[in-house]
Amino acid sequence: VQLQASGGGLVQAGESLSLSCVVSGGFSLDYYVIGWFRQVPGKEREGVLSISSSGISTYSAEPVKSRFTITRDNAKNTVYLQMNDLKPEDAAVYYCAARKRYVSALHLSAASYEYWGQGTQVTVSS
Repeated sequence: VQLQASGGGLVQAGESLSLSCVVSGGFSLDYYVIGWFRQVPGKEREGVLSISSSGISTYSAEPVKSRFTITRDNAKNTVYLQMNDLKPEDAAVYYCAARKRYVSALHLSAASYEYWGQGTQVTVSS
């Protein structure tokens, strides 16, 4: 299973950015929960948003509620993270990750995710 995150870049505060996570490896995305996480140097990786295997349910961390949205297109094996009204504190390396849908764990628990992408840098200037 391979995950490839892309779409990061430099934006100004208040602007938007869309990240994509393409999953490959010959398996069906239908059986996996996908999460987006972020990390800044010196801090633990934190959960941002996750989406159920069906796409019906999403779970958001409080700091990004109402600003970030996660969607998925299983036919394209791709998950998206739409980030609006970005703030300087949103700057981080963003990672997408996958775990099997039957794993019983907190939705944004990084330790529960089995597969990780390489990360994409998001920089927000004030």
